Amino acid sequence: MHLHHQATSAKGLQWSGQTDRGKVRPNNEDAFVGLQFDAREVHHLGASGESPAGRMNFVFAVSDGMGGAMAGEHASRIAVQKITTLLPRSYRQSVAGLEAGFAGLLEELFAEVHEELARLGKSYKECRGMAATLSLCWFTPGRMYFSHIGDSRIYHLPAHGEAILQLSHDDTHVGWLLRNGKINERQARGHPRRNLLQKALGGGNQFVAPQVGAVAYEPGDVFLLCTDGLVEGLYDSHLGEFLRSPESTQPGANPARRLVAESLVRNGRDNTTALVIRVV
Repeated sequence: MHLHHQATSAKGLQWSGQTDRGKVRPNNEDAFVGLQFDAREVHHLGASGESPAGRMNFVFAVSDGMGGAMAGEHASRIAVQKITTLLPRSYRQSVAGLEAGFAGLLEELFAEVHEELARLGKSYKECRGMAATLSLCWFTPGRMYFSHIGDSRIYHLPAHGEAILQLSHDDTHVGWLLRNGKINERQARGHPRRNLLQKALGGGNQFVAPQVGAVAYEPGDVFLLCTDGLVEGLYDSHLGEFLRSPESTQPGANPARRLVAESLVRNGRDNTTALVIRVV
């Protein structure tokens, strides 16, 4: 993986998050979280805000829960809550070797979330079959580490005019077909089996390794985390246009709210969540 290092000049991050249950679903099984932490303490970030980069680490994550009754709602909340306790603890233990150790650290985090969801699913009737996707971005100075399982998504929109890039791989057969050029984006969006997950945390899944990776970032870069509900109505090119538009980049803008509102107009059959992080 090629990483260039001129990326440390970022002054800070701006973020906005929005979730909506959509027009059809009775409850919202999506959850998102933003955290800022160091070796000593953790702060929950508000749904939108701005912070100087400094020495702190930032973590953003979205989760889409599954399961009958209230199980899906609990699953996504548990997934994001576990990050709050587990990541700072692991970080304290490995701060010296972060560069080498980030993949193992994130894999362990995902394993612990999986075990907790599986344990609850076995222990309580109302939690049977509970499972969740989880997509996580961890910003350290100059570098963003990510980890992912399921069909929520992580996108990167580079500062310099390149097309938006989906960093995460959808854990579906349809996602595999698209990545391997067997079908196009339009065919993937209309495919009847696009929501059949091959991997998730909890449920009946044997634990499967999450996708992990790292990218360098620089001022002007934008990252988007979202659940599958957001992209039901919006193509990748739409996402890129929205995130680059003046309405999304002017001071005080809330691009996550705009994206969710637009997606609901176009589709709205599913819970819909967006979390937008801009490097400044």
